[in-house]
Amino acid sequence: MSSTPVPSPHGQSPPHAVQVLGSGSGGSVGSGVHVRSLAAGLVARGLRVTVCAPGEAEPVYGFASAGARFRPVDARTAAGRVAAVRAACASASVVHAHGLRSGMLAALALRGRRTPLVVTWHTRPRAEGAGGRTVRLMERAVVRAAAVVLGVSSDLVDRARARGARDARLAPTALPAPGPPPARGDGWRHKVRAELGVVERPLLLTAGRLEENRGYGPLLDAASAWLRLDPPPLLAIAGEGPARAALRRRIDAEGLPVRLLGRREDLPDLLAVADVAVLSSPWEARPPLAQEALYAGVPLVATAVGGVPELVGEAAELVPYGDPWALATAVARLLADPVRRADLAEAGRVQAAGWPDEDDTVSHVLRVYDELTVC
Repeated sequence: MSSTPVPSPHGQSPPHAVQVLGSGSGGSVGSGVHVRSLAAGLVARGLRVTVCAPGEAEPVYGFASAGARFRPVDARTAAGRVAAVRAACASASVVHAHGLRSGMLAALALRGRRTPLVVTWHTRPRAEGAGGRTVRLMERAVVRAAAVVLGVSSDLVDRARARGARDARLAPTALPAPGPPPARGDGWRHKVRAELGVVERPLLLTAGRLEENRGYGPLLDAASAWLRLDPPPLLAIAGEGPARAALRRRIDAEGLPVRLLGRREDLPDLLAVADVAVLSSPWEARPPLAQEALYAGVPLVATAVGGVPELVGEAAELVPYGDPWALATAVARLLADPVRRADLAEAGRVQAAGWPDEDDTVSHVLRVYDELTVC
């Protein structure tokens, strides 16, 4: 294999890379976008690519339009899913699984074969008690079956090593960089902010799936403190999920300056009119909100968890997770300091310019494949 397109010798099939995106990672926007980008880059370099994933993933990510062959993995039984992936991997030069469950699926499918397995960990499973013990057993099984484990943040690499990985490495992983903003009239910003109800007050923006244990409790605690500001900022939350009703009840009961926007496809537009972006998660690797905020030059206040500090460097205000007062104070100070906001906006653009791009990501993966295969 090569990091540049090389035509296959006459009569010889090009290398075949199978990407496995299991049910656990199929719902992860970051994983799906990464696999789509990776598939397109590998195809452009002359590889055959097959993506094995739940059927619902193809309409969302368009793997086939990236040049990959799509094989749905929708069997109701575990044995059926293993059989489907095993069949797809029959001619594979290398198999690359994304996430813990897809790693286990691929490891079972490759049992008895010499096809090398690469596993990328994009996130950390959330489980406690008996569920946590099961996760640890799965992690050990997966990393020991993998020739190489790639982690998108340093703490995930450390976790893989602690579970017994023989080769665990930090992987450059990029979301597609945003294009230039569209040309808009002078009244566009005012119109969007008016629709959100923030003509005369600051707008704070966060985004993510509405689930328990995703940091919304401390975030609403901080919102309560912002009621004392004059004027109190509006916190807009873009996203949907099972915790919506509980969040709505608390917002209404306490009269919090928070608006639930539901699922939105216009996050760049929302960021373009926001004063500060806020990330209150208990753990993140490379959160899309943080990346998009820095690309857009929007000041970011985020919890210092997981891969966030190495992602943002000095280009964001970092606070401890679970400390609503620290979060509220950091945001209030930024709102009162336009110079600091401007400095963070510029620092964010500089930091984002140094992140790996999609070509870097594909080239790195190809080098790993080169080490493991003879083509």
